[in-house]
Amino acid sequence: MNNKISKLSIGLLVVAGVLAAVAAFIPLWRIDLAAPQYPEGMVLFIGGLDGVSGDLYKINELNHYVGMAQIHPGDFWEFTVLPIILCVFAVLFLLTAFLKSRKMSLLDLILFGLFGILGFVDFYRWTYVYGHNLSPDAPIKVPGMAYQPPIIGYKQLLNFDAYSQPDFGGYLLVVAGVLVAFVVFKEFGLIDWALRKFKKQGGASK
Repeated sequence: MNNKISKLSIGLLVVAGVLAAVAAFIPLWRIDLAAPQYPEGMVLFIGGLDGVSGDLYKINELNHYVGMAQIHPGDFWEFTVLPIILCVFAVLFLLTAFLKSRKMSLLDLILFGLFGILGFVDFYRWTYVYGHNLSPDAPIKVPGMAYQPPIIGYKQLLNFDAYSQPDFGGYLLVVAGVLVAFVVFKEFGLIDWALRKFKKQGGASK
């Protein structure tokens, strides 16, 4: 089987590479906090060149009262290497497009998928430690209460509404992943196989 990919797949890989490169420099995720005493709300941006940004002063002040650790961007090695990793993926996608390699596109998809899984595992670990390791000297203590924010979606923490969702960079990575997956499915014949099977089933049902 020919290892070269089509012009369409080359173009899609170039787009995926550009999206990954842009995502390296902007926030990937955000956690929004809302409460009656903070009508303007607070937001924590995760990813990008700053690592962690947003209303850090307000959030750290709030954390002090419930015994949660302070958030300082320099404390997280992940946010130092994350832009580098995304730039590496961008170069990998572009190199695959330049070489027109079908096998490399499969490697791209596998590595990008592993990156996504490991990223969510690390994110969960960080939020768990962040929300459960509380100072015994906290001014406000609620027995049995933990303050782990949600990985994705909504969660109520005391009188705070916490919303966790992708930011613009996160959506760019999702699109990049979908494009790479489409290239792999197309170049390895999975799309044609699915269409033939669908037509065959449709014809049999008539």
